[in-house]
Amino acid sequence: MTAVARIRKLAWIEAKLFVRDPLTLVFTFAFPLIMLFVLAEVFGNSTADRDEVVYRNIGAIDYYVPAYVALVAAAVGLVSIPVRLTSYRELGVFRRFRASGMSAWTLIAAELAVTALLTLVGTILVVVSTAAAYRNQAPEDVAGVVGIWVLVTAVFAALGILLGAVLPNARAAQGLGTILFFVMLLLCGAGPPPEVLTGPLRAAGDVLPLTHAIRILQDPWLGFGWEWTPLAVLGGFLAGSTLLALRFFRWEPR
Repeated sequence: MTAVARIRKLAWIEAKLFVRDPLTLVFTFAFPLIMLFVLAEVFGNSTADRDEVVYRNIGAIDYYVPAYVALVAAAVGLVSIPVRLTSYRELGVFRRFRASGMSAWTLIAAELAVTALLTLVGTILVVVSTAAAYRNQAPEDVAGVVGIWVLVTAVFAALGILLGAVLPNARAAQGLGTILFFVMLLLCGAGPPPEVLTGPLRAAGDVLPLTHAIRILQDPWLGFGWEWTPLAVLGGFLAGSTLLALRFFRWEPR
């Protein structure tokens, strides 16, 4: 069997297992939609009654839709992937993979493919449901949004694979992944607008990848042009996470 065929077969199996996992269904599909609709109902989409510049001086719904596209990718990468990989190690599935001659690269490629598929489904749910309910702003630069979406998906997939490589068991992966997800939700622009956070909280958010993912998705979506700093930061996260995951990946439990 060729490497491409192995990746395709493993990705298909992984996709079926992911969608049977309640944790994946809740964090990838249900939770972002619920949060997004709650925020939309609370803040609306008007800038007329504001006393200060928040949400980059656009409507809250227009701000949050691309932010929650990024949040879907974060949910898959931080919550679902680490639990799946650490469970495989604990249950001896990785031992069978290695005995079959599978390489770490094949496993990573399959996880990237599954992450992209799940994130795509979650993205479609967010975009279509909000467009139907609120008629928020459509992407101005579709090609730019698609390109950045691919980058953001790859970044969080790499972070999830890194967590799955270094954490000892599924319980630790679920705990740390969930904590990271909610910290990023609150500090990176998917919850309170960054403008209302205190200095230390904004500084903490600036070092987290979701902040830059949201910013760089919003720019082509809303017609703000391009910022190279978030692109460089996300590129660094992607390269660093991939290299570290390959360096510390283990087929066997410690």
